[in-house]
Amino acid sequence: MIEARGLTKRYGPTLAVDGLSFDVRPGQVTGFLGPNGSGKSTTMRMVMGLDRPDGGSVTIEGRRYHDLPWPLREVGGLLESKAVHPGRSAYNHLWALAQTNDIPSSRVDDLLELVGLAGVARKRAGKFSLGMTQRLGIAAALLGDPGVLLFDEPINGLDPEGILWVRNLLKRLASEGRAVFVSSHLMSEMALTADHLVVIGRGKLIADQPVDDFVGQSSAASVRVRTPTPDPLTAAMVEAGARVHVEPDGAVVVNGLGAPAIGDLAAGLGVTLHELSPRAASLEEAFMELTHESVEFRAEEGTAADATEVRH
Repeated sequence: MIEARGLTKRYGPTLAVDGLSFDVRPGQVTGFLGPNGSGKSTTMRMVMGLDRPDGGSVTIEGRRYHDLPWPLREVGGLLESKAVHPGRSAYNHLWALAQTNDIPSSRVDDLLELVGLAGVARKRAGKFSLGMTQRLGIAAALLGDPGVLLFDEPINGLDPEGILWVRNLLKRLASEGRAVFVSSHLMSEMALTADHLVVIGRGKLIADQPVDDFVGQSSAASVRVRTPTPDPLTAAMVEAGARVHVEPDGAVVVNGLGAPAIGDLAAGLGVTLHELSPRAASLEEAFMELTHESVEFRAEEGTAADATEVRH
């Protein structure tokens, strides 16, 4: 289990992490989300003892990383896939790490097989593609069979088969009772992988809740309503605080009011319903809505003509 309490980090005048508190619990995949520059990588580095907090604390199973007697056996991390000597083979990279924590060589062989690199185990890692390097980094994180795992953008550079493999691997690791903490910019993948979310913006906590709860609170959720007499129901829904718009096919799309409430209004008015279809927001829609004010780098919207003028 990871416990962060009031975690704070400054780089000169920049407050990268601002009083951040959260838990990463065993038995689930906790997704770590935030816009670029929100402090995700800095937070993960502080968990792994690579950066020292200016305030607060972060512990793994109740101890700081530097106090763990056998770190690789307690926590594994993939924070930078290129953190490997390019002249070393995949095998030698893992074997060198294993020796520091008294891990047998058989574990190295098993992991190279698991991540799909057994066939290139003796080749220099500097010649690997990004996807192969990611697989090697995952193997290094798993080397000590730890109960706590951190992965920063683990699917970068992977093909669809590799992405599916990582998704299933993370879910399996969590099902074994491990605490799995993973960051990603791919919202569709997080929606399929994570059980719980920690969302930050500008270094501050925005949300710490199950995925379904996070998505369910989004105003992007809507209900599609079809009725032969839309006017009285539409007026009643607007009066109840809903936002409505009529689609070209005559269906009414409602935001801010759930299907049960709409059904009750229709029943009270004696309005016949031909369709009452809830549509949940996507994780991406919920994320964009909740972090809109925390985006540090935002591209200005413009026309193609504007872009042409800038280029010239």
